[in-house]
Amino acid sequence: MKRVLVVDDNPDILDALDLLLSLHNYQVVTASTVKDAVIAANNQSIDLIIQDMNFSQGTTSGDEGKSLFYQLKELVPNTPIIIITAWSQLETAVELVKSGATDYLPKPWNDEKLLEVIAANINLKSSKNVKNQISKATKANNQQTNTPQFIVESLPMKQLISMADKVAASEISVLITGANGSGKERIADYIHQHSPRHANPFIKVNMGALASELMEAELFGAEKGAYTGATAARVGRFEAADGGTLFLDEIGNLSLAGQMKLLRVLQTGQFERVGSSQTISVDVRVISATNSNLVQAIQDGLFREDLYYRLNVVELNLPPLCERQDDIIPLAQHFVSGSHTLADETAQLLTQQPWSGNVRELENHCQRAMVLCSDDILLPEHFMLDSKSSKLKASKLTAYTSTTASSTSTNEDDKTHVKAVLDKHQWVIARAASELGLSRQALYRRIEKHQLTQEPSSQREPDSQQKPAPQQKQVAKQDLEKVQGK
Repeated sequence: MKRVLVVDDNPDILDALDLLLSLHNYQVVTASTVKDAVIAANNQSIDLIIQDMNFSQGTTSGDEGKSLFYQLKELVPNTPIIIITAWSQLETAVELVKSGATDYLPKPWNDEKLLEVIAANINLKSSKNVKNQISKATKANNQQTNTPQFIVESLPMKQLISMADKVAASEISVLITGANGSGKERIADYIHQHSPRHANPFIKVNMGALASELMEAELFGAEKGAYTGATAARVGRFEAADGGTLFLDEIGNLSLAGQMKLLRVLQTGQFERVGSSQTISVDVRVISATNSNLVQAIQDGLFREDLYYRLNVVELNLPPLCERQDDIIPLAQHFVSGSHTLADETAQLLTQQPWSGNVRELENHCQRAMVLCSDDILLPEHFMLDSKSSKLKASKLTAYTSTTASSTSTNEDDKTHVKAVLDKHQWVIARAASELGLSRQALYRRIEKHQLTQEPSSQREPDSQQKPAPQQKQVAKQDLEKVQGK
């Protein structure tokens, strides 16, 4: 069992991460002070460290976190360190990443993203050569998932998989569109595994999670001494994917400067590492994905048209789960594989849900249900779903998630849907975000964008476990202060 050291002065955060990681089979060691963290790292075998940036009441400078980071790097130089920080310390976090930190995540963090980063890095502790380690990990993953399992019963998915089979044999660029949680990464993996490149690396990059300061080094690599803290040459993702496939997720979030740099390597297959004048040539197939309307982004001047046509030789549009009714029960049965089974009334309830978070939301509910179930029969109450949900909600959601809808219509549907989910959960941000398939931070941005406020209601029943939220900015502030304590 891998051992993770979590360092934070807030006991709520320590408890939350302890529970999250324990549920995913990690052994957790906690420390609330710099001294305790150093002692734990020095005396125990730690596979990965998650650390905060401040450890004293009222401190927000991040200096304590920097000091601890450099102490830990000296004590355990090969142990990955993930920084969890408030936005106010973003610049400091970027500095630490350049100095060797594995990654940084803002508070409030996204559980799925955190687990993904941990899983991707925890086995690299003894790495001596980043490129070789990436290749080995990728090939091992390819062997385990040589034929990605797809639950395909609906006609829309059968048509999409048929198209994916056709484009897999070619070398053309593919753009996968669809809502969050609908399975775009799985489609990209499927294409790679059925392509002539299947024995070579399949490298995934979340473009939306890359800071502009780190994008160039992350994609194209950097030479030793290229920037402060670059103590060794760094292999970029394009170089690591040489001969294989590079999957660029959330491509719509890439900055215009990043788009220009990406366009050059797509056109020529050549680039230079940061700090080097030597041109490197690679043979990489690019598959990209987005949940945003890139055509509208082009019209708004936010996305380059030439890059769009370079990426979108063939577009595969992945329909939301509400348009794939025949897939819901087979998917649920797959997610609860083992001794658990769905009761008949549970299956009926699942097909009535709008599944705004798509396949990811369904999987999360299935996992939760198995935890809450005391035997092998999964009942409706184990899923904590609204039994009054109807297919009318799903039809409204279809309009909301359609990437071909007009900008005005999409924004209005988005506003209505987000408001409805917030009201349903009495503006408890964590629960609303979970149903929407968003991080809490992303939900805050939606609230701010649509200028949503909670309307007082005398008919609302009190809930001892939920505290009604006031207006959006107060909601965000209270939630962040409660969890972060700073």
